[in-house]
Amino acid sequence: MRLVVISDTHGRSSMISRILYRENEAKEVFFLGDVVGDAEEVMPEFPDRNFHIVRGNCDYFCEYPTFDIVEYKGATVYFTHGHKHFVKSGTDNILAAAKGVGADIVLYGHTHVPSVEYKDGIYLINGGSPVLPRGGNPGYAVIDITESGILPTIKCV
Repeated sequence: MRLVVISDTHGRSSMISRILYRENEAKEVFFLGDVVGDAEEVMPEFPDRNFHIVRGNCDYFCEYPTFDIVEYKGATVYFTHGHKHFVKSGTDNILAAAKGVGADIVLYGHTHVPSVEYKDGIYLINGGSPVLPRGGNPGYAVIDITESGILPTIKCV
């Protein structure tokens, strides 16, 4: 099972399309906010994909939740934009939330900084931003969940 994780496109829906054409094996798409309208715009273009969307701090007046939880092959995924967990100040708060729901993987955005960490048995993954990167190249994350384990990768656009 391959997941693709994108966030912080800020009005550049074309970058989502570009990533999804590249990652054609990934049928599970996580859009972690800022700007959810970008994901909504490309969804009809990719009817074979399952989109999971949460709102970010720049997503005013939308009805998406601020976090959600899904499970794949026994791996529990907690995903959120991250601003409500103050991720710009560190990952302790989001890690505590993940532990509280028994998550194996945490997906977040907001910082625009790509990162993969493994803390207390939990993967914390931020793919960065494909349009406004900080501390790295424009990018996104791909996660392979197999019977052998979880393999997160940061990719450049």
